[in-house]
Amino acid sequence: MDNRALLKQSVELALAGDWDGSHHIAQDYSDTTANWIHAVLHKIEGDVWNSKYWYARTSGKQYEDYADAYDELRVILNGL
Repeated sequence: MDNRALLKQSVELALAGDWDGSHHIAQDYSDTTANWIHAVLHKIEGDVWNSKYWYARTSGKQYEDYADAYDELRVILNGL
């Protein structure tokens, strides 16, 4: 499975409520999209500091860009 397919799987797991499964996939990659997914996962977890750390590793995405993390995950999924 290529990176894009795995990242898509990560987002789908997150949307299904499997934070841990999603996190295990996202943390294994370091591209911009993986970092964005990782940031959103920590947003869902409620770990603001860690979430903002991962947002800083994306291409200009910010914690405040989306009020709803699940809407943000859908945007990521549509981009994959």
